[in-house]
Amino acid sequence: MRMSRRLVFVLAAVAALPLALAAQQPTFKAGTQVVPLYVTVVDADKRLVPDLGRDDFDVFDNGKPVTLTLFSNEPEAFSVVAMLDTSGSMTASLELLKEAAEQFVIRLLPEDRGMVGAFNDKIQFPLATFTSDRDELAAALKDLQFGNPTRLYDAIEASIQQLKEVQGRRVVLVFTDGDDTASKVGMGKVLDQARADEVMIYAIGLESVYFNGQYQVRTKPDRGLKRLSDDTGGGYFELKKTDDLGPTFTRVAQELHSQYVLGFPPATDGKLHKLEVRVKKLGMAARARKSYLAPTSGTQ
Repeated sequence: MRMSRRLVFVLAAVAALPLALAAQQPTFKAGTQVVPLYVTVVDADKRLVPDLGRDDFDVFDNGKPVTLTLFSNEPEAFSVVAMLDTSGSMTASLELLKEAAEQFVIRLLPEDRGMVGAFNDKIQFPLATFTSDRDELAAALKDLQFGNPTRLYDAIEASIQQLKEVQGRRVVLVFTDGDDTASKVGMGKVLDQARADEVMIYAIGLESVYFNGQYQVRTKPDRGLKRLSDDTGGGYFELKKTDDLGPTFTRVAQELHSQYVLGFPPATDGKLHKLEVRVKKLGMAARARKSYLAPTSGTQ
């Protein structure tokens, strides 16, 4: 049977469509097609700014301006590990923390995927895999358990490892009310791993006061958290009362769904490059990761 020329053309176009779509998809890992920058923009009142265009941004690689080859202001799906401090100092506030984390979970979009975890003297992941089922994530929050020491950096490293085989945009959201007291790894190693794997870290720190059985103890969030968040392009929020937990977790979800994606071709010298993003409009500030590890010329 002879097919009409029109039908042959249509079938050929359909067969070619997957290849065309694949060609349009940017590869978001340094060393392939582009260096991806997920950028949060706020105005002078800290309100999110969602309606900027490509020409409103300047990006600098080691101080030199680059030409953007990728720009989007559409929400982009992500995979996230929400890692919560359930050490002894959080005993009185654990239910409030779980309720606040649930505010983050229920605001995930259908395309987003999540995993929840807890850390104290142990590191716990109630779910074996990432899921987009918000009810399943909320139920997993109820299974988080108490412990005593605070393995903060071990927990962040374990979260990054959970994301290692995940494709696309990767985020760690960590909450703590104190210093690291028992980790085997330090902040520097965690930062190196986050840079290498292109993981964005958001951190929420809470100042708290609790009774340790003998006297009142005042805690303050580990100072390394801000460094991790700043360098990877996440946000750092330091709170003084548990009443602020719910709105802050909600704010993180809003930011992740309001970020711009900028991209440019990477350098090929195998070195760590400093990044800077500026917004041309007055009164606005941009937040994005501050560095990327360039590939060598043979690895693109």
